[in-house]
Amino acid sequence: MTAIVTGGGGAGCGRAIARRLARDGAAVVVADVNETGGRETVLAIEDAGGRAAWCRADMRDESQVQALVDFAVTTFGALSILVNNASAPHAPVEGMAGWMESISVDFLGSLYATRYAIDAMREQGGAVVNVTSISALWHGRTTPGGFPGYDVAKAAVIRMTTSLANTADACGVRINCLAPGWINSDGPRQYWESLTPDQRRERGVPSRLLDPQAIADVVARLATDSTLNGRIVVWWSEDQPRLVTWGDRGYRSFEEFV
Repeated sequence: MTAIVTGGGGAGCGRAIARRLARDGAAVVVADVNETGGRETVLAIEDAGGRAAWCRADMRDESQVQALVDFAVTTFGALSILVNNASAPHAPVEGMAGWMESISVDFLGSLYATRYAIDAMREQGGAVVNVTSISALWHGRTTPGGFPGYDVAKAAVIRMTTSLANTADACGVRINCLAPGWINSDGPRQYWESLTPDQRRERGVPSRLLDPQAIADVVARLATDSTLNGRIVVWWSEDQPRLVTWGDRGYRSFEEFV
């Protein structure tokens, strides 16, 4: 079993997912533009007795993404799992000009990787797991915050998952998606810790953060559970992970419109 984890050099979910899949027996290709972080993840896996290799891949560049998939097949003989976890830093540019970095990495990078992974998995089958965000679910915000380009990209990843399910299944590939809430990684944790409990309530910030290892456990389940395809798992920070019903229209409440 071979897995690619994009954004695997990050010290939060990427590394936790890579290490979890390696512990389950997968040879893991750690993909990242951060060589130091990527190699640290590889070393952590190898120190625990697993197999891993780092591959630099800029998810904005389709040719590099294709080369990443080729690298996994060449290095470990096949590809079984793709985890689209890479995410761009929030751009400081104001307005729609600041959207493109997230759209290029979070959405287009995931689209490129999924396309080439499906091609690589056709003969033996496999699974794609997309990591998105609850920020893609809001229909307008009542509290401050949010990064529009990121939200748009993550919403597109959800729709890509459900739209590709039948096509991927015909190729022997399952595709699922996890939309988690606030995660206990460096950036969110620093902001979360800077607020009092009252400030968190005022700003719509959750009272607790999700553990990266728990995120990794859900990703592993989505990658290996043969009964799941085209499914979205939503995990609000103060709740439990829940599957969205297939065919759900995506709205939980309505107002009368005449």
